[in-house]
Amino acid sequence: MTRAQAYQRVKDRAKARSSAIVLAGQDIAPLPKVADARRRARADRDFKFFCETYFPHLFTLEWSQDHLRVIGKIERVVRHRETLAVAMPRGSGKTTLCLVAVLWAVLSGSHEFVFLIASDEAGADAMLANIKSHMAGNELLLADYPEAIHPIRVLESESRRCIGQRYYGVPTRIGWGVDGIVMPTIPGSRCSGSIIRVSGITGNIRGALHVRADGTQVRPTLVICDDPQTDASARSMLQTAERLSIINGAMRGMAGPGQRTAIIIPCTVIQGGDLADQLLDRQKNPSWHGERTKLVYSFPANEKLWAEYARIRAESLRADGDGHEATEFYIAHREDMDAGSAVAWPQRFLQSRGEVSAIQHAMNLKSDDERAFFAEYQNEPLRVSELRGDALTVPMVCEKANGRPRREVPLVCTKLTMFVDVHNKLLYYCVCAWQEDFTGFVVDYGTFPEQSDRVFSLEGARRTLGRTYPGAGPDGAIRAGLEKLVTDYLATDWRRGTGLMRIDRLLVDMGYKPGIVAAVKHKVGGAAMMLYKGVGIRAGSKPMSSYTRRPGETIGHCWYIPNVNKTAEFPHVAADVNHWKTFAHTALATSAGDPGSLTIFGTARDHELFAQQVAASETWTPTQGHGRVVHEWTQLPGKPDNHFLDCLAGCAVAASVAGVNLPGQQGPPRRQRKRYTQEDFRR
Repeated sequence: MTRAQAYQRVKDRAKARSSAIVLAGQDIAPLPKVADARRRARADRDFKFFCETYFPHLFTLEWSQDHLRVIGKIERVVRHRETLAVAMPRGSGKTTLCLVAVLWAVLSGSHEFVFLIASDEAGADAMLANIKSHMAGNELLLADYPEAIHPIRVLESESRRCIGQRYYGVPTRIGWGVDGIVMPTIPGSRCSGSIIRVSGITGNIRGALHVRADGTQVRPTLVICDDPQTDASARSMLQTAERLSIINGAMRGMAGPGQRTAIIIPCTVIQGGDLADQLLDRQKNPSWHGERTKLVYSFPANEKLWAEYARIRAESLRADGDGHEATEFYIAHREDMDAGSAVAWPQRFLQSRGEVSAIQHAMNLKSDDERAFFAEYQNEPLRVSELRGDALTVPMVCEKANGRPRREVPLVCTKLTMFVDVHNKLLYYCVCAWQEDFTGFVVDYGTFPEQSDRVFSLEGARRTLGRTYPGAGPDGAIRAGLEKLVTDYLATDWRRGTGLMRIDRLLVDMGYKPGIVAAVKHKVGGAAMMLYKGVGIRAGSKPMSSYTRRPGETIGHCWYIPNVNKTAEFPHVAADVNHWKTFAHTALATSAGDPGSLTIFGTARDHELFAQQVAASETWTPTQGHGRVVHEWTQLPGKPDNHFLDCLAGCAVAASVAGVNLPGQQGPPRRQRKRYTQEDFRR
């Protein structure tokens, strides 16, 4: 044997010893013994006992009757693969119960594949992090379920250690990733190879399956969908319908053909008619066995004493106090103030803040924010009409459909106007016909390019200006699309009775790209097209009707055309958007047939997207100034699309510019010609 061969043999032996040491360190055998087999057996049978035994740090208060009923329903769903939608007051632990139910279902062997779904990806990640925390840190779970928890513990949250882990030399194939968990493959374990996976509800949840090392496929049989809606999606009829379709379609079919999927949806009702409200409605969706619990089932009868309590508490808090004066008042009158009340959870109140009863805690929450209280704690949100009686709603807009064909102008109308809202991806537009008393008819609306989907947003649009004009840059695509839209609509003959008419006035919003809009005006717009600029006139500002007319200017009803010859601006119409959005809402709220009403072509089911943008994208706040009340408009949180509201208000501005006046309203002042006498000529 040569020296080189001898050296190589030494290296091979050292490598073999090193590999053996590594493999020995990666092998988790033998497993610890079960600490209490009887306790574990009872926990496998009883979900309530499982919660109380292994998670006493999460469920610290005595169960309410609502809790016991919900716990029983969760157990039934897990065992018999039923469906359940449950809404409980915020802070009642509904999400925690469902996450613990995931552990119970997996560890007891009831389900091999559990899918956790949240309203978005961030929520899904948070749910998975909670599950991992329970598995990696609960000592009692480790004691009674060692075959499941011990292999996870030895990973020490290092996912790279999963690859080499073995049990008596055989890979456990454990998974500890960012999108889910694969339980270790251990002979005799009830949860051997079980899967927990997470996703957002709008993610790819269709066709979810897991292929094991032996080639067998496993599909989800238990789905926990936690709060499947966001504030923005709850306000959108279209997003609500889309998510409901996902739940009733893709989610119900996750278990595969011929199999039932157990589904639990802990949810919160954000507003009437939203996704949660529909799932909980046993009349509309009886298969979901909706369970809607409340913080207060009956409010106190003595409203006068509680009003005094609220006043004392508010004064104390304003003075940087802690409200103890109000608590003392409540203690002194407690019997009378509690009369008639019934709370769901008597143990729920904040002793740390000096509260002495659950009804006091509930009334404090109600006093702080009544709207949030009824939504978050009663699961019966106040309707918009209850909060502000004259507010427009999405169903109200849909119901203003008049049954007329699209693009047909009523014979009684004398003016036809159009407005275009310019954006980088789409051009939104609306066309309205008007009678002389400002009674209006929406005869057409849409986007350019036209969308094939009924449900779409500006950001999520598939057919965009950029894709329609692939050879152009962003500005070039906007210009080409605007030229096409303006040219086609100004050249369109609109059917009116037995005759035809054309658009009298077309306004295009210049706020985004004024140079492009001005170029289109000069090229194809002609006299009918004008540039438009929206101005938010607040109550403290001088109304446009009070502006002093300067030479070359035109002042109309809440709009004016400034003289821009001495400025760098493009010629345009400036309009008070607060006034005209209020006008559009008022017109839609006016009964059809009354002067000043506004109706829409087609049927109610045709206008969900339009109604959503008009009625549920912005809100107004009444303010006073200069002896008048102004509704100041702002977009709702989440910035929902509001482009059709802008278009509708813009069409009304265009009608006023074209000469349509409200009853009793004078048109724009005309320049008076000076009349000369013979004496003037002699002078």
